Amino acid sequence: MAGQTTVPSSPELSSLRALPPSAKLVVKTLEYEGRLTQAELVESTRLPDRTVRYALRKLEDEDVVTSRISFADARQRVYSLTTAES
Repeated sequence: MAGQTTVPSSPELSSLRALPPSAKLVVKTLEYEGRLTQAELVESTRLPDRTVRYALRKLEDEDVVTSRISFADARQRVYSLTTAES
């Protein structure tokens, strides 16, 4: 089967397939830029605030993203990929 590439099967990959495109964009943004706040994700992805909030909630439910309270501003949370911390 020349020319065919196989994609490794992983729980993260299979859980991402069922998620909306906005959640996939948030994952890619976190993958490239690292830890970001919700406001930084809104700015970076150019998605509406409400859409980013929904995507983050879905990603946290799937254990793809984790959040922590920001040390710089306790009112904000910093989001990162779960696999990046493990």
